[in-house]
Amino acid sequence: MNAGYSNSKSLFNFVACDRSQSGSKLKSSVWTCVEEVRGHEAYLRTGPHYDFEHYKQLVHEITQAFSGISKEVLEIKGRLRELDQADLCEHIEKLQSKEKQKLELTAKLQLAKQQAQDHPEDEGCLEGIQEIKHEIIKNKEALSEIMQDFKYDSEECD
Repeated sequence: MNAGYSNSKSLFNFVACDRSQSGSKLKSSVWTCVEEVRGHEAYLRTGPHYDFEHYKQLVHEITQAFSGISKEVLEIKGRLRELDQADLCEHIEKLQSKEKQKLELTAKLQLAKQQAQDHPEDEGCLEGIQEIKHEIIKNKEALSEIMQDFKYDSEECD
């Protein structure tokens, strides 16, 4: 264990430091998500003969960005384990699970939008899109709650 993080007051500083070091990468990932949404919208505009190769390359780049962020999160989680902060590790695990679910829902939504575009007569497609959007909203609410719990628990360490 790093001696600089040996007391509980240092935990908050440690997490804040890691956040600030990762800040630019996290901002980059947010923009990556925006690009991905725009990329999917652009992909849909190429229908009915979709430009799948271009879209596949965009998805690959986004996957690489998320993989890098995931590695950073695992490093932070490892450091927190060294500090015997099981509660904070649990929050990170919950966040990772919900983020994975959010990515899966986003992919599901994109497929549903393509299905709706390809079959405009099928009203069930629009209903499916609304259901997925509702699931995404619930997922975002759960993510927010986990983040609040993480913040609260990390402040208790001060």
